[in-house]
Amino acid sequence: MSDVTYEIDSDGVAVVTWDLENRSMNVLNFQSLGEYRQIIEKLIGDDAVKGIVLRSAKDAFIAGADLTSSEVFGFDSVQEDKVKAAEKIYNGNMEMQLLFRSMETCGKPFVAAINGHALGGGFEICLSCHYRVAIDNDKIQIGQPEAKVGLIPGAGGTQRVPRLAGVTQDIMGFLLAGTPFTPKKALSAGLINEVTDKENLLAAAKKYIVDGGKAVQPWDEKGFKFPGGLPYTPKGMMLWAAASSSLRKNSYNNYPAQTAILSAVYEGVQVPIDAALRIEARYFTNVVMDPRSQNMVRSLFVNMQALSKGARRPKDFDKYDVKKIGILGAGLMGAGIAYVTAKAGIEVILIDTDQDAADKGKDYSTKILDKQLSKKRTTEEKKEKLLNLITPTTDYSLLQGADLIVEAVFENRDIKAEVTAKAEAQIAETAVFGSNTSTLPITGLAKNSKRPNNFIGIHYFSPVERMPLVEIIMGKETSQETLAKTMDYVQKIKKTPIVVNDSRGFYTSRVFSTYTGEGVAMLAEGIKPALIENAGKMTGMPMAPLALSDAVALDLAWKVTTQTKKDFEAEGKEFPVTPMYSIMEEMVEKQGRFGKKNNKGFYEYPESGKKYLWPELSNLCKESDEQPEVDELKKRFLYIQALETAKCYEENVLTDVRDADIGAILGWGMAPWTGGTLSYIDMIGVKEFVAEADKLAQKYGERFTPCKLLRDMAAKNETFHKSGNSSQAA
Repeated sequence: MSDVTYEIDSDGVAVVTWDLENRSMNVLNFQSLGEYRQIIEKLIGDDAVKGIVLRSAKDAFIAGADLTSSEVFGFDSVQEDKVKAAEKIYNGNMEMQLLFRSMETCGKPFVAAINGHALGGGFEICLSCHYRVAIDNDKIQIGQPEAKVGLIPGAGGTQRVPRLAGVTQDIMGFLLAGTPFTPKKALSAGLINEVTDKENLLAAAKKYIVDGGKAVQPWDEKGFKFPGGLPYTPKGMMLWAAASSSLRKNSYNNYPAQTAILSAVYEGVQVPIDAALRIEARYFTNVVMDPRSQNMVRSLFVNMQALSKGARRPKDFDKYDVKKIGILGAGLMGAGIAYVTAKAGIEVILIDTDQDAADKGKDYSTKILDKQLSKKRTTEEKKEKLLNLITPTTDYSLLQGADLIVEAVFENRDIKAEVTAKAEAQIAETAVFGSNTSTLPITGLAKNSKRPNNFIGIHYFSPVERMPLVEIIMGKETSQETLAKTMDYVQKIKKTPIVVNDSRGFYTSRVFSTYTGEGVAMLAEGIKPALIENAGKMTGMPMAPLALSDAVALDLAWKVTTQTKKDFEAEGKEFPVTPMYSIMEEMVEKQGRFGKKNNKGFYEYPESGKKYLWPELSNLCKESDEQPEVDELKKRFLYIQALETAKCYEENVLTDVRDADIGAILGWGMAPWTGGTLSYIDMIGVKEFVAEADKLAQKYGERFTPCKLLRDMAAKNETFHKSGNSSQAA
């Protein structure tokens, strides 16, 4: 069966239909593009054909290039000879450019009938048409999302979009941030020509051809003027200066795609379209060749997609349909879990020690829904339907019939043991019991359970309704069936799961703390707080380390630290008391500074105005006369996270490199341009990474000493990611 077919009606209008076999969405790949090219060449050469309509037989139009196929743009050749790889990528890109250009210049009108999402290369096909009509549905996304995964539009998007819509703030967001438009917004911007209803879509597209619509693009017409003014005009100069400054401020030049997009637009709009497309192709090639972009494509698209679809789920178990869950603890985490669970259509029993606390937990969902209602993102009917699924209570007997329990009480073993016993007295033998602990080992907590094989860690991230990751932790006795059941639930609530083995802090909490901890360690060294914070942000982390410590809560971090100290002592181990320990003790115990929660931590949080660094920090930690270079601090922040991840891999806490990279980016915001912690090591080169880590260890301490795994890999010249294989360790 062909992926692309066509029919010619009695009016001489050819309707070309995209319908990729065995795919839920249409994508651009070698087969589909090859078939499309053959059809277009045939139709262009057929005198009986007056014009061509492009449509989709699926719910979406075309979702863009198939990035899971490394061959599409030459990704497969990047690891080979660099010159040959660049030539292959550029030539492949130009072939697509020439195909789309032939549509524009053949003398026959092309019309895109956009029935659903038109993204990336899918929308670039539309841009190459002379007329674009879309269904008037706000759920449809029209956009160029390439920048989100480290690429640039590579089939004319950087050139045709500004020629149609000019360069505005919205258009820069459309290209640089990948922010999609609704059909109405695309119409208003000038990117499409008409909106209609579903029933009239094809008729409207054909009408343009039958009525003698133009078969020439605006930029091919004599006297074409760039909308809004070119970069060298007064208005253009103001816009481009602001855009360049904003890009640098927000990205710190960590992202090659955004810089390339801005450059391609700036240079391309000043020359004829054919020269502009060659400029775009060169920038596209440079971006694809950049290891940062390769990392982002692999992690943020290929591996993210694989994990979201359940790549780590054990295969030998039937689908587990979770219809009812019990949540123990209606605090911030429990309330958030209740909302996302009910949103997925699952009944929720939300339990706390008193009814007021339970009711407050349900109110959390009410507030979210009221906000959505005010922005017209939901309806009163949908709001009530969701809220009716949440039952706040103190009665454990209501847990009967629950398929899953999620414990979300305080990080206290005694309390967790108590609620575990109460819940297990009510639930079936087959039910799954999950703990949302962020640090306490699951195997130890499972000792309080009568069925440790059904006991598992389900670590959500705050705020639950916005954070896309769930870390699933396997205890020593957790069964594969329990893992499969848990993953089915996580997928049902539309979160991305990673799977790790048991350890103190598991993976995400353990590595995340190295980032904030390094910030406090720098403070203890006498490094200026502002320098620490700026260096943290310049790595590409979403928040500076001291600010992030405040946001998480200093008293919570201190509780975890003191509990760890007690555990070490109980096991007969010596707990290392560092300057960082002393600072946290001073901040929490002596100064009563708990972070953002009580408006005083490393920062002051005035009732009105922006937060600012606590002035007394300079007295708490005497500033050194000599301050390090910012690049040295950036390296420390990134290396300490990568080193701890490698230890997790060595200790079998991590067993799949995808979990490491995706967990890092989604869990605590590891700089996305790195592709994640293990991708970062591969990008530097394991041998070079180990050598540099040894230098850091000599200057700053044993925590930078590479583990044995890294030294062995360096000696063998191995990588964590095999060439051309994004899912397996070397």
